[in-house]
Parts: sequence; structure tokens; C-alpha cells
Amino acid sequence: MLVCVAIVAALALATLVGWLLTRRSGNVREIQPDSARGALGGAPDIPYTEDLGLSRTGPTVVHFSAPWCGPCDRVRRVVDQVCDDLGDVAHVEIDLDTNPAAGRRFSVLSLPTTLIFDVDGRQRYRASGVPKAADLRSALQPLLLDRHVIG
Repeated sequence: MLVCVAIVAALALATLVGWLLTRRSGNVREIQPDSARGALGGAPDIPYTEDLGLSRTGPTVVHFSAPWCGPCDRVRRVVDQVCDDLGDVAHVEIDLDTNPAAGRRFSVLSLPTTLIFDVDGRQRYRASGVPKAADLRSALQPLLLDRHVIG
């Protein structure tokens, strides 16, 4: 009887830990400009983006993937669908195995990771895991509006 109680307790604890570790997976989070301070608290550390192939006419969705990453295929389908629906949104996929330096620059610690950049090349949003199409749309629409108002 004691063994059964221990097994049930272990399963409950494992379930709770798993839920805690994955509860933010796929959530699109806004990147706050004033939270991106440099190492000494000075000017923000803005990673180099010239080699990513960002669009100069609208926002860009960049997602980091690898051939061995199963969920990365789902991210590709979701991002392609959203980009097709909205238009004027570019999609760049970066293979982390062939370009690990880009992953390091943006602190990509797990796959899939999706970043959203505005027309000026600033990172505005980030998601780890498979984002929901509705969350991507709601993050991208203001960036499209900003571009049309400013441009």
C-alpha cells in the first residue's frame, strides 16, 4: 500500500513540475525596450540583425528551428498561415545547427523559438514553443498599422 501511495505522489509531483515548466510555452511576449539594458545598465544591447534577412518594408517573423525539431514544423505552418493572411509580413527561418551564432545573439535556449521584428529591425516580441496563430496576428497587426501610419 505504501508503494502505491509513493507512486501516486511521484506522478502527481511530476505532473505539477511538467505543467510549471511548460505553462508559458507558445505565449507571445512583448519585449520591453527599457528592459533590454546593457550589461552595465547603460544603453541597450541591440543584437546585430543585418544578416537575418529582415524585411525593410514591414515586420518580419524569424523562427529558429533544426531538422531534428518536431514542433518546428508546426511553427512553420502557423507562421506561413499568418503571414499569408496578413500580407506584408516576411517570414525567415534560421536553422540553429547551421547558424548557431544567430541563436547565441538572441539567447535562443530551446527550439522552436520565434521572434518578431518591426520594420526598423527592433525585436518586439518573442515566443518559445509553438505560438497560436491568433497570438501572432495580435502581435503583428499593430506593427503593420504603425508602418502604414509612419510610412
